[in-house]
Amino acid sequence: MKHIYAFEKMADYKEYQAIMQFFHERLQQYQEMLEKEYALHDLPKGVVWTSHELATSTFSTVPIPAFTNKDLIYMSPDLASWRALFVRQLEGKDLPHIQHFYEHYSVEHLFIVLAHELTHHSDLFVDDFDDERNDGIWFEEGMCFYLPRKMLLNEADLDEITRIERQLVEAFKEEHGGHSLESFGLSTYQGSLASIMFDYWRSYLAVKYLVEERANHDIKQIFDTYHNWHEAGRKQSLATYFGVEGLFDK
Repeated sequence: MKHIYAFEKMADYKEYQAIMQFFHERLQQYQEMLEKEYALHDLPKGVVWTSHELATSTFSTVPIPAFTNKDLIYMSPDLASWRALFVRQLEGKDLPHIQHFYEHYSVEHLFIVLAHELTHHSDLFVDDFDDERNDGIWFEEGMCFYLPRKMLLNEADLDEITRIERQLVEAFKEEHGGHSLESFGLSTYQGSLASIMFDYWRSYLAVKYLVEERANHDIKQIFDTYHNWHEAGRKQSLATYFGVEGLFDK
């Protein structure tokens, strides 16, 4: 993969040079793990490193400065902007311990965002980026967070982010819940930042539940079930097929 630097000012490149190099090296290591265990055969052409502003206003209009556009991953390495973004998603709710977590959001957790984007390129996912199908997107999005978190975070950090996102789903389900997991799609990005993130939190927790509670931590068993659903013609929604529809309504 090529690493492309798209900054308006040389000072921005210099400011983020160290973290970009660190992420570059870690991404190579994670890439090798995916190639060995999770069918990463066709790599994206590159990572475009850019500012928060350019990522969300020039290269995209989605308010999250990390995304994949077919053959390229776009990523902002600006940790301060990411911290501010994640605090803003709380919409002023009185969640001091969660706010503190995001105010001190770590480099390790930010790397997971980049790893999430690379995980999308695994051939274990049956839909392509330009595929017109919208069903089952929650599974891919949730698994693209579950895999790197499980593979790269230590147990304490994994438990912490899981606990926080579970609390966030509970805190926001009245405002942003009440719709199917299958609603994850283009319409997801038309709401507020919190409503966008709600679908990511919920998707990650659903996949974690499937892997750890239903499959005794066997990730490949869950992928096999997903492939069976696809190969049988997708006769029902994936959430229904897995039995997780309504999981967060309780």
